Amino acid sequence: MKGKAAVFTSAGKPMEIVEYPLPKVEPGAMLVKVNRANVCGSDVHIIKGDFGWGGADQPRIIGHEMVGQVYEMGPGATSDSAGQPLKAGDRVTYCYFFPCGRCYACLHGQAHACPSTMARLGQTSAVPPHFIGAFAEYYYVQPNQYVYKVPDEVSDEMAAPANCALSQVFYGFHKIGIESGDVVVIQGAGGLGINAIAVAREMGAGTIIVVEQHPERIKLAKAFGADHIVDINEFPTPKERISRVRKLTQGRAADVVAELVGIPAAAREGIGMVRMGGRYLWIGNINGGKTVEIDPSAIILGNRTVVGVCTYEPWALYRVLDFLRRNRNKYPFESVLSQPFKLEEINTAFEMAAAGKVTRATIVP
Repeated sequence: MKGKAAVFTSAGKPMEIVEYPLPKVEPGAMLVKVNRANVCGSDVHIIKGDFGWGGADQPRIIGHEMVGQVYEMGPGATSDSAGQPLKAGDRVTYCYFFPCGRCYACLHGQAHACPSTMARLGQTSAVPPHFIGAFAEYYYVQPNQYVYKVPDEVSDEMAAPANCALSQVFYGFHKIGIESGDVVVIQGAGGLGINAIAVAREMGAGTIIVVEQHPERIKLAKAFGADHIVDINEFPTPKERISRVRKLTQGRAADVVAELVGIPAAAREGIGMVRMGGRYLWIGNINGGKTVEIDPSAIILGNRTVVGVCTYEPWALYRVLDFLRRNRNKYPFESVLSQPFKLEEINTAFEMAAAGKVTRATIVP
């Protein structure tokens, strides 16, 4: 048997649909049939060449934000990483990164900071097990990879963003800390930012302010319960936006600001939105080589805390699935995803995602 996949070869070149034979499932591994795979902002960066991936001799299947059904289980694979029994047909999602478990960071309880955690993501799809990315009909869960069963009450539309956007902000806010009644500013209402509204509220945020410019994203932010919108079209300069946030907070600025937009200049702007003694969470700016000038005294004299977070601890995904189950009727999680695109339409989906025309493009093989 064979399965289709969208293969990336070079930056700026459209992905092509190819077929690979289904791999033999080794002990402890699983082959998953993909139900939905979303276009994350990092995927857009990859095809633009921002991460240095490419080369016709190294075809890759990218994508990581996904939910699917167990198709085949290798010998010894009987349960998920939380000990819940698994069988063919059960829906699962997984941690897309691979902490080694043996380095200094891992041994100090910081698996999210493992230097090797992303090493396997760049594997070529030309050799078995082939299906190492989500933009395909199948995905290969490797032995010892963290994988969790999706609760029956959680739909595919809700579960698909769980292992990236939702888990990322969930863990980020856990690290930075949100206290009851905090004023939280969210820079950017894309997939990260929309999920951040729900997480911040459930962690106790009293007032949530969202900075955004795209009308559809603003509409969704309001649907998720944002208390105030700082519309970039209405407040076009950083000075105006900072002033607006301060006005909405009686002049003191926000307790917590989360940079979830991926634009370096937003980091400088966000500092002005953090109150004296407040906290600033950086998640969106994952692009290497992009710089912005920052006055260090704004951090030091302001006693402000800055925390950068990439990926998350594996327990976060398990808790996020329960978070979705408990709050499924409280927030319109299913509205985060755009209309679905077929695998053969993946290049169109990427174009719309890159243009900001959709909050989260989703691929249904």
